[in-house]
This record gives sequence, structure tokens and C-alpha cells, in this order.
Amino acid sequence: MEQDNTYIRFDWAIKHILRDKANFDILEGLITVLTGEEVKIMELLESESNQEDASDKFNRVDIKAKNSKGHLIIVMVHLTRQFQYYKKILFGKCPVITKHFNIGDKYDQVKKVYSISILYCHFGKGDDYVYQGETRFRGIHTGNDLIVNIKEEGVIVPHLPRQVFPEYYLVRVNVYDKIPETPLDEWMTYLKTGKIKEDTRTPGLQEVREKLRIMSMSPKERREYDAHMDNIMVQNDVLDTAREEGLQEGRKEGRAEGRAEGRAEIISQLLKGGMSVGTIAAALKLPEEEIRKFSVDIN
Repeated sequence: MEQDNTYIRFDWAIKHILRDKANFDILEGLITVLTGEEVKIMELLESESNQEDASDKFNRVDIKAKNSKGHLIIVMVHLTRQFQYYKKILFGKCPVITKHFNIGDKYDQVKKVYSISILYCHFGKGDDYVYQGETRFRGIHTGNDLIVNIKEEGVIVPHLPRQVFPEYYLVRVNVYDKIPETPLDEWMTYLKTGKIKEDTRTPGLQEVREKLRIMSMSPKERREYDAHMDNIMVQNDVLDTAREEGLQEGRKEGRAEGRAEGRAEIISQLLKGGMSVGTIAAALKLPEEEIRKFSVDIN
């Protein structure tokens, strides 16, 4: 019966299920709970990083949407740690803004962007499991926020800069560890464990209970889903083992050649498992050029 209350993991659903318009209400619920503002998704926009082949299983997955206010919302899921990720999310917003701004448009057509990163990997240090960031202009003497005038539909409206500039949310799934008390906690519990309270009234999670039951998957979908979960477990185990073996080898051997041999075996295992060169390099703190040497041998 435990499995009856376990639902399809979000990182799988966002790639295979949540792109169906009939399931937009799940994403709407998550974004509404996270931002505190009711969201209605009007359409999904083209995303650049959603390849479907098996060799891509460790890449990031994202959904790009437009809501009823014309704001752009990017929901990204990361399974593996990536150094300089905070710079990547900044870089990623620039083409999103310019892509949806046509030549000849006035600047009042620039779209507000919300960036939501759901991180199943360790990222940063802090005592919270959700962090929100925005652009603020504050007086260095008074500490007051600058208020600017924006023209919207022919009317001059005062705005704080954060109402115009991109807004960022970092959802640190791995560090969440508490009994759910709020709608956001319930979402965090689902993201981490795949479990939802039977009597939930949280936006989006009621729809998850109806549409994302593991037991309702077809045999083919279930095989693919189980393989996905196995890949994640293997990936995490190999990375943890790699770090531990590296520490033990350094303590026991104290020789560069011994460490190099152990590292070569680890890299070969990761490549054979389908992990990308970039992910391995980031995890083991090595240049990508060094990883590619082993990639040639594998091929």
C-alpha cells in the first residue's frame, strides 16, 4: 500500500507528462505556491535543452511558459551539481528576454521573467531550502528602494525595479528535512519523496494525486521510469564512491600514479554509464579535456 501513495517524480514528469496542456494545472500550482501569486499558464514555449535520448539523461530539463500576464516563466530541474550554476541561470535569462523582443518593439514590450530552479543536487550553503533573489536599487545613505515610472498600456505606473527585472527562485530539494506544515512544505515533500498527504488541498498537488500515480503508468512507461530512477541511484552512488575512493587512495597511497589509476577507472565507469563529459568534469573538479581523453578510449 505504500506504493499507492507514491507519485511519479517531478523531474520525470516535467520531461514526459507536464507538457500536455491538460496537465498545466500541476505547474500552475507549484508556481502559485512558490511565488505567492496565482498563475495561469497560457502556453509552453520552445525550450532548448529537452533532448529525449538516453545519453542525455543527466542533462538539465526545463519548461518555458507564458502566463496570463505575459510574463515568462522558466522552470529548470537539475539532477547533478554544476559549478558556476548561478552564473548559468543569469546567462540563460538574457536570450530568453531578447528572443521574445521583436526588432522595432518599444522597451515596454520587454517581458518580466521568473526563473525557478529545482535542484536535486547540493548547491550552495545556507539554512533554508528555498531562496529567492531579485534586483533592487537601494540608496546607499537612506536604504530606501528606488521607484521608477513605467509606461504600461498608455498609463504611467510606478514600479520597483524588482517588478521588472528577472526574479530567481532556488529550490534546494536535498536539504529539505521537516514535517510539512505549509503548502510549500507539502510541495517540497513531494519533490523529495514523491509522497503527498491524502487530504491535501495544496494547489497542484491535488492534480498530482489524480494524474501522476505510479500505479497508473503503462508497462512501457513504468519500465522507462524505473530505468530513470536506477540511473539516478547509480549516478549518485558512483559520484559518492568516487569522492570516497579518492580520499582513501590519497591517504593510503600518497602517490600520484596511484591516484591517477583510480581516477581513470572512475571516469571510465561514469562514461560507460552515459554521464556527460561536462558533468563528470564538474563532479571530479577536472578539466573537460582530461575527461575527453577517456571518452575517446571508450568509443
